[in-house]
Amino acid sequence: MMPDEMARPLIRGRGEEGGSRRLQAPASELCSPVIGILGTGDFSRSLARRLVASGYQVVVGSRNPKFSAALFPEEAELMSQMEATSKADVVFVAVFPEHHATLVELRPTLAGKTLVDVSNGLKIKRDTLSNAEQLAELFPESSVVKGFNTVSAWTLQMGPQDGSRQIFLCGDDSRAKCSVMQLCRRLGFVPVDRGLLASSLEIENLPLYLFPSWRIPVICTLSLFAFFYAYNFLRDVLRPYVVAGKNVFYKMPIETVNVTLPAVSLVMLSLVYLPGLCAALLQLWWGTKYNRFPGWLDRWLTSRKQMGLCSFWCAALHAVYSLCLPMRKSARFQLLIAARQVKEGPVWVEEEVWRMELYVSAGIMALGLLSLLAVTSLPSVANTINWREFTFIQSTLGYCALSMATLHTLLFGWDRAFDPARYPFLLPPTFVLVLVLPMAVLLGRLALLVPCVARRLRMIRRGWEKSRHVRFAPQEECCRNGLEEFSNV
Repeated sequence: MMPDEMARPLIRGRGEEGGSRRLQAPASELCSPVIGILGTGDFSRSLARRLVASGYQVVVGSRNPKFSAALFPEEAELMSQMEATSKADVVFVAVFPEHHATLVELRPTLAGKTLVDVSNGLKIKRDTLSNAEQLAELFPESSVVKGFNTVSAWTLQMGPQDGSRQIFLCGDDSRAKCSVMQLCRRLGFVPVDRGLLASSLEIENLPLYLFPSWRIPVICTLSLFAFFYAYNFLRDVLRPYVVAGKNVFYKMPIETVNVTLPAVSLVMLSLVYLPGLCAALLQLWWGTKYNRFPGWLDRWLTSRKQMGLCSFWCAALHAVYSLCLPMRKSARFQLLIAARQVKEGPVWVEEEVWRMELYVSAGIMALGLLSLLAVTSLPSVANTINWREFTFIQSTLGYCALSMATLHTLLFGWDRAFDPARYPFLLPPTFVLVLVLPMAVLLGRLALLVPCVARRLRMIRRGWEKSRHVRFAPQEECCRNGLEEFSNV
C-alpha cells in the first residue's frame, strides 16, 4: 500500500479565487488528452457530461465560471477561457459563429492545438466560407476539425442509443482528425471522414436540410391526390348535384378520399418501377451501359425508395378507411333503404359475391407485399440481408405487389369499364385512368423477360458493347475453379 496515494482525494475542493473544481485523473488515464470546452450552453453541458462519463478529464472555459459552475457535472473543472485553453489538448469551440472573433485573444494559448468546431449556420450556404474555415483563418496556428454539429445535445447527454451514430468529420491536419476520430469512438459514435476542411460547408448544411430526398416524392403524391380527388369530386359528387339536384356532398370526407387513396398508391407504385424500365430501354438502345443517364432519370432512380414508402402509406390509409366505411351513419341508412326496397327476387347474386371475395383477397395480398417492401427498406433490416436477397424482395416481390394491386383494381372494375352508362360526359371511371400506367409497366416488364431481349440486356450489363467486339467465354469455361463469368475483350 501507498499511504500517500490512498490519502489523496480524487476530487479536490473548489478554490476561492478561481471558482473551479479540479479533477485528479487516475493513473490509467494519464495518456488520455485533456478535453477543453469553450462555452456554457446546452450543447456544452451535454458534451461535458458525455466526456466525463467516458473517462476524459474535462476543463470548461467560461467568462463567468462561478455563475455556470452549478450547471456542469462535479468532475468537470470550470475556469476562465484562458486557463482552460492552456490546460486542454483538444478544445471544442461551442460558441456561436458570430462570437468567434471574441476568442482571438486566446490565439497564443491555442497555437498547435486541435480545435473542434461544432457550430451550425442559420441558413444553407452555397458559395461562401464555412464557419470552420473562418475559424481556421482566425487561428492559423491551430488545427481545425469540423464535427459534432450533426448530433443534438439530447443525443450527447443520453448517449448514442438509437438512430444514426455517425459523426461526420473533416480537417486538413490528419493527426488532429485522427485524435478526434478516436474520441468519437470512445464516446460510442462512429466517425465518418469526409476529407479536407473544404468539405465542412457541406457538413454544416446537413442539419439544415428538410427531407431533401422526400421533396419530389411528396410533391408527386400530393399532386396525384389533388388530381384524383378533384376528378372524383367532379364526377361523383358535383355532377349528380348539377344534373339531377342530388345532394351527395357527404361523400367528400371519407368515400371520395377512400376512392382517391388507392389510385394514388397504385400510380406511385408504378412510378417506382417505371424508371428501371426506362433505364433498361436506354441501355438496349445505346447498346452499352457506360453512357450516363439523363439527369431527370438519375433523380428519378434515386427517389424510388421514398416513392414506394409513399405508395405504402396511401395503401395503409386506404385499408383503414375501408374498414371504417360500415361505421358511417350514411352507410347504415343506405342499408335500411336497400332492405325496404327488396321485395321479390334473389338477394344472393353469385357474380357479385365472387367479385367482392376476389377483390378483397387481392387487396390484402397487395397490402401484405407492400408491407414487406416497406419493412425491408429500413436500414436496420436491410443490413441483415445480402444484396441478392434485397434485390429479390425489392424487385421480384415488388412486381408481385404491383401485379396484385393491378388485379385488385381490375376486380373492382370487373365489367363496368364496358358499360356506356359509366361514362357520363365522356368521363371514364377513375379505375380506368389508374390502370393505364401499371398495365404499361407490367407489359414492359414482360417484354424485357423475352429470352432474346433478356439475354442482350444481361450481356450489356456485364460489359458487352455494340460498338466493340466482345467475346463472352463459354459457360463451362466461366465456371472453372468456382470463378464467375468473365468477358474477353
